[in-house]
Amino acid sequence: MKAIVYYGPLDVRVTDKPDPKIEQPTDVLVQITTTNICGSDLHMYEGRTNMESGRIFGHENLGRVVEVGPAVRQVKVGDMVCMPFNIGCGHCKNCERKLTGFCLTMNPGFAGAAYGFAGMGPYEGGQAEYLRVPYGDFNCQILPEDAHEKENDYAMLSDIFPTGYHATELAGVKPGESVVIYGAGPVGLMATLSARIKGADKIMVVDSHPDRLKLAKELGGIPIDTTKGSAVDQVLELTDGQGADRGCECVGYQCCNRHGQEQSNVTMNELVQAVKATGSIGVVGVFVKEDPKSKEQLQKKGHMDFDFGSFWMKGQSIATGQANVKSYNRELCALISSGKAKPSAIVSHELSLDEAPDAYKHFNARDNGWTKVVLKPGKKSSGKK
Repeated sequence: MKAIVYYGPLDVRVTDKPDPKIEQPTDVLVQITTTNICGSDLHMYEGRTNMESGRIFGHENLGRVVEVGPAVRQVKVGDMVCMPFNIGCGHCKNCERKLTGFCLTMNPGFAGAAYGFAGMGPYEGGQAEYLRVPYGDFNCQILPEDAHEKENDYAMLSDIFPTGYHATELAGVKPGESVVIYGAGPVGLMATLSARIKGADKIMVVDSHPDRLKLAKELGGIPIDTTKGSAVDQVLELTDGQGADRGCECVGYQCCNRHGQEQSNVTMNELVQAVKATGSIGVVGVFVKEDPKSKEQLQKKGHMDFDFGSFWMKGQSIATGQANVKSYNRELCALISSGKAKPSAIVSHELSLDEAPDAYKHFNARDNGWTKVVLKPGKKSSGKK
């Protein structure tokens, strides 16, 4: 099969790989029809993780079931399914508590496993023609009859839609409240959509890219352009000097200051300033235990200069961590099916697997108009949405 394979920093190639096979009775094999490039993939693409050469990328996957193991009972050949990026066993203590992002058995020695991701187990990714899904009955979300019609929407259930929703859950967003979201990338845009679904009154979205801020506005957000001045000052002005009720961090450790220079603590410290006293902050942007290639000495060890004094004096709270996708997906799937949520609104490009290496270059450079890339393994020619 064709697959997108990592060979080193800024080097991904279309490579022939052996087709996956049923290895355990509970496995499911899926022919991938849609797989997305995620902002988290860019950390690995840039060589900022310990991703091994030769691994297949891709943790945002959707497709058609082509084979099931003898112990699989719910999933059937022909089903259209979306796979949460978390791989869970379904029976450990954390999975039983719906904390599937922190499964205790799928990646021994570490709480959490995922497809095609550094440090998240040996599982190959789905930026390929086929994918093996462990514990298929648990890890496959069977999609409604409109799966083909709304395929790009349902593909967002694999990661960014539930992750954006998770940001608002961690922050505790309630109807009528104000929220500031740092980052108008795909996850930040999904947090914008989620805050709107939850009935937030004022949704402020901080970024420096006009194309992404335009999408944030279309989704119901108020653009906060960092190139036009301090984001904190703009948020305070919009909230009568009090700050937002809630804040969401949707950027991660490779965030940049207003001058475009990487500064790992800037979003977290600005959120402390931009969120009101006793407000809460949800962090879903990726922060790592170590980042040896960072130019910051603290960040090399996964640390940051955090304004804990102001945070403490303001009585704020922070909740963090990757999304437990399965805990949200049935409800979010229903919103897509009913037409009440259309997460595919942010998709800018539908491309073939052969075009993925070039797409990685554009997406990594944050080139204008490259907001979300969807790969179609069966596609032969490119086209912009």
